[in-house]
Amino acid sequence: MGGAADELPQLRRLLADGRAAEALLVIDRLLDNEADRRKRGELRLRRLAALINLGRRGDYATALDQADEALGGDPDPERQGRLNALAAVVALADNSLERCVQHLVKSSRELDKATRVDEDLVMSWQELASAYSYAGFHGHALSALEQAREAALAAGLPEADFANPAIRVRLATWYDHHGDSDGCVRVLHDVLIDLARHRQAVTGGLAGIRPLDRGSYGYAVARLTAYGEPTGEDALALLESAGQSLRARDLRLLGRVCAAIATRDTGFAIGLLAQATISPVTMGAAEPHRLRALAYSAGGQHAEALVADRRAFRVATAQDDRLRDLFVDGMAARIDREHMQRSLAQYQDEAMTDPLTGLPNRRHLEDHVRRLIRAGESAILGVCDLDGFKAVNTVHGHLAGDAVLQRVAGVLARVMRKGDFVARYGGDEFVVVLPAGTQREAYEVGMRVMHAVASEDWAALVPGTPVSITVGWAQANRDLSIAEAFAAADHAMLRKKAS
Repeated sequence: MGGAADELPQLRRLLADGRAAEALLVIDRLLDNEADRRKRGELRLRRLAALINLGRRGDYATALDQADEALGGDPDPERQGRLNALAAVVALADNSLERCVQHLVKSSRELDKATRVDEDLVMSWQELASAYSYAGFHGHALSALEQAREAALAAGLPEADFANPAIRVRLATWYDHHGDSDGCVRVLHDVLIDLARHRQAVTGGLAGIRPLDRGSYGYAVARLTAYGEPTGEDALALLESAGQSLRARDLRLLGRVCAAIATRDTGFAIGLLAQATISPVTMGAAEPHRLRALAYSAGGQHAEALVADRRAFRVATAQDDRLRDLFVDGMAARIDREHMQRSLAQYQDEAMTDPLTGLPNRRHLEDHVRRLIRAGESAILGVCDLDGFKAVNTVHGHLAGDAVLQRVAGVLARVMRKGDFVARYGGDEFVVVLPAGTQREAYEVGMRVMHAVASEDWAALVPGTPVSITVGWAQANRDLSIAEAFAAADHAMLRKKAS
C-alpha cells in the first residue's frame, strides 16, 4: 500500500509507548503527502489521539472536526467507534458530561457492529474503556476492557499487551475518594498481582511492558506506599519509565507526593500539590485533595486533613449530582423527541426532513406555506435565529454545534401549539408557521420560544458559551410571494438582533 499504511504500525507503537510528540511529527509529515481519503481519516484519528495524550486542549476542537470531516461517509464501525470514544474525551475536557455520554453510547454501539477483528478494533475498545474510566463509569470501562481482551484473543494478539491497568488503578482511587479506603487497597493489591503475571507473560520481563502500563503499576505501588503498605516494588523507577505523555507526567508528580507522605514529609507533599496542575482525567479530580488529606494526616495535622478530605468527597460526588441532573434532562429530551416524532409522523419522506434534527426541511416548509396560501388561508411566519452559535462551533467544534441544533429543535417542537409548524430552514435558522395567527399570538409564541431556549442548561452541553434565540415575524398571504414573506420575517429578526 505504501505511504501512511507502511508507518501505521510505528504510529501504534509510538502512541502505546507514550511517545505522542514523536507520533505527532510523523503524522503531520504523512498528512502533508497523503491524498487517499481513507488513509487521511486514519491519520486524523491518530493525530487527535496524540493531541489528547499530550494534553493540548486548545487543539482538541479543531482536530476533532478535522477527523470527523475526514471520516465523513466512512461506514467502518471501528473507525466511527474510535472517533466517538475520542470525542467523548474531548467533551469531558470541555466539562460537558452530556456530550461525553452521547459519544460514549455512540462509540459502544458502533464497535458492537464491527465484524473485522484486528489490532485496530482492540485499540478502539481500549480507547472506549479509557474514555469510560475518565468519565467515572468504571463498570462500563471494565466491560469495554473485557471486549478488548476478547478481541485480542480472537485476533491472535498477546493478551498481556492490552492489560490497561490504568482503569483498575483509577477504580481504586474512586473507591478511596468515596470513603472506601479498604476497597481502594484491595484493588491496588489485585493490580500488583496482575503486574507479576504481566511481567511473566511478556518477553524481557518488566522492560517488555508498555511504558504507559508501567506508569499505572508504578502509581499503584506509590499509592499503597502512602498507606504504609510495603510492596517490594520500586514505584519511582516504574513511574520514570512511563513515557512523556501528560498522564505519565501527572503520575510521576503524584507518585512523588505519595513518597513524601510515606516518609511523613508533609511540607514537601503539600508544596508539590500546591505547585502542580493535575489533569482531572489522570486519577480523578478528587485525587489531589485526597492526597493532601493523607499528607496532613501523616503530619498529625488532623483538622487540616479533615477539611481536605471533605473537599475530596465533595469533588468526587459532584459528578454523581451531575449524572442525576443529566438523567432528568435526558428524560425531558426523550419526551420532546417522542412528541416531535408523533407530530412529524406524516413527514417521514427523507426528501422532506432535515437529517440532523428530524424536523421538516426548507423544501417541506415552502410546500406547507404554499398549500396554506393556495387554500386561501393566511399565516404568520417566524424566523428564529440562534445568538452566539458561531462561538459554539469555534470553541467546542462542529459536533457540539450539531448537539445544540438538535436540542433547539426539541425545544421548538415542545413549545409549539397544536397545528403550528416548525422547520429547520438551514444553518442555525429555524422557521415556525402559525396558521391563521395574529400578531398578538406571534408575540406570545415568540416570548415562549425565547424563554424556553434561555431556560435550557447550555452550561452542561457547551460550557461557557450561552445560547439564546431571536425571532422575527411577518405575514404570509396571497398578497406576498413566499420568498417575500420569508425575507420580511428575516429582516424583522435582524432588526431585533440589532436592537
